[in-house]
Amino acid sequence: MSLTDARPVGFVLTADRARAMAFYSDVMGFALVSEDDFAAVYDMAGLTVRLTDIAGHTPSAHTVLGWTVPDIHAAVTTLNDRGVTFLVYPGFGQDERGIWSAPDGSARIAWFADPDGNNLSLTQSG
Repeated sequence: MSLTDARPVGFVLTADRARAMAFYSDVMGFALVSEDDFAAVYDMAGLTVRLTDIAGHTPSAHTVLGWTVPDIHAAVTTLNDRGVTFLVYPGFGQDERGIWSAPDGSARIAWFADPDGNNLSLTQSG
């Protein structure tokens, strides 16, 4: 058996499922597929993501989930309009909107956090 044809599942941890569900449903706009005692399940553009309860969850400082977007400025504007604040890292060279540009021009990235502090990102290639 090969996993190359298996469909991946992502996991995002939360200490407060109701608050996290409001963010992923209302702010991010993802469809809730199902919910049980263990997780809220979302379809994120074909990727199944399980929003899983972990009491006392402490988020990682690193990105746990990200999206490739065709227009990072439009995506940042949309999320700003929905109340999302983008993270600015001192000395990292991001612009006033929190968008970092790779020195070689290969990508632009903006980071933000969900209500649990999980680091999320938007990336535009080229």
